[in-house]
Amino acid sequence: MSTQHIVIVGSGFGGLGMGIRLKQAGIHDFTILEQGPEVGGTWRDNHYPGAACDVESHLYSYSFEPNPRWSRRFAPQQEILSYLIHCADKYQVRPHIRFGCAATSARFDDQSGTWEVNTSDGKMIHCRTLVAACGGLSKPAIPDLPGLDSFGGKVFHSARWDHSYSLSGKRVAVIGTGASAIQIVPAIASQVAKLSVFQRSPPWIIPKPDRRIKPDRQQRYADHPLLQRLTRTLFYLIHELAGVGFVVEPKLFQLLSRLVKKYIARSIPDESLRAQLTPNYALGCKRILLSNDYYPALCQPQVELVTAPIETVTRSGIRTADGEDRALDAIILATGFAAADVVSPFPILGRNGVDLSDVWKDGAEAYLGTVISGFPNAFLIVGPNTGLGHSSMVFMIESQIAYILSAIQAMQLGKLSAVEVKSDVQTRYNATIQERLKHTVWSSGCTSWYHAKNGRNTTLWPGFTFEFRLRTRRFSARDYVIEKLAH
Repeated sequence: MSTQHIVIVGSGFGGLGMGIRLKQAGIHDFTILEQGPEVGGTWRDNHYPGAACDVESHLYSYSFEPNPRWSRRFAPQQEILSYLIHCADKYQVRPHIRFGCAATSARFDDQSGTWEVNTSDGKMIHCRTLVAACGGLSKPAIPDLPGLDSFGGKVFHSARWDHSYSLSGKRVAVIGTGASAIQIVPAIASQVAKLSVFQRSPPWIIPKPDRRIKPDRQQRYADHPLLQRLTRTLFYLIHELAGVGFVVEPKLFQLLSRLVKKYIARSIPDESLRAQLTPNYALGCKRILLSNDYYPALCQPQVELVTAPIETVTRSGIRTADGEDRALDAIILATGFAAADVVSPFPILGRNGVDLSDVWKDGAEAYLGTVISGFPNAFLIVGPNTGLGHSSMVFMIESQIAYILSAIQAMQLGKLSAVEVKSDVQTRYNATIQERLKHTVWSSGCTSWYHAKNGRNTTLWPGFTFEFRLRTRRFSARDYVIEKLAH
């Protein structure tokens, strides 16, 4: 194995896209480590009933691989997974992937200037470049509920759905009312005998303009690729326009929130239930959700919304703080992912054995969400402050891939042994990011998974996506400490 070898961890949109772009650039000396049995990342793991994307299919896909055959404006999970499998096969990335093989640790060897990556099959790979594409939504957040281990029924997280367990006729609790819950609840409500939905705070939900894409339109996209490109561009511009309310003038959302409240009023005839489902924080402060069937599902007679805090999980169910006991057969944890309090996806030791988890103990940060001072030749895809509230993460991922590829090509062309972002460049960048975040809708006073325990928003990008694309369009050596290979 050459000392220029590249190791990519993960084969979701990030890792797979990185592999494809490397091959297209004529770089074939890379390995992708994938702990699962197939590519797909988030879209392989989240196969719960009702799982679908909330960004239009034409925008939530690689720019270099348009798919004219999306069946819906917002693709269901299985179609997105099939698309990623298609990409892996078409671009012949599969031979580079080691399935069922996780990265267990990585250490930078100061002497050789290479990374030593240990894997779950007991092997070690030496590589010049490490790309962690593990994704921000890969580690399920398990709530710290007293007594959860004592529950005698079935418990699983939405990202670890057990399809072998039938919910038919069962008494089921869904804990959480975020993006996965609002898809799960309508999908299972008609099957169960009783469904209790436990809510801490209500999300803002707007109608989802979803529709079927008819076969004749799919054929037009196939025959006229420019038409599909224009459709993608239109969706992109609409989303960027929405970004104004998030990052420029949050007051614009006050008008929109009045319209959304009218939608809630039309959807929920019961006054008491409506009050419980109306948020008391600014629209956009937490993730805005899209659904046409969540509110109708909550109005079904076998479905109840529970807003009393959970006191404890008992052997037979859940007891809430108001003293009520609910007997249950199954508990579904729709509690999202540990995204903001991000620790290193696996132990990563940089120069002088410094542990990334220690570096990030007060909050994760990186330069351009992609590189970290003290960790040469190591890159992140979907790193700190690259998340979005208004557009497609695939656009951000492709921006980072282009930047990383540019860095790898600069290393190979210049015969460089190490590139490491300067600490002052990283510090200045993150100070600017945090200052800009103070003026966004995400800093308007709510508690969300965007924020780490210390209150810092380590998740979101405080600008438009085209700005991020411009900043990452090419590697700039002046931001880095450069080391040349010894001859």
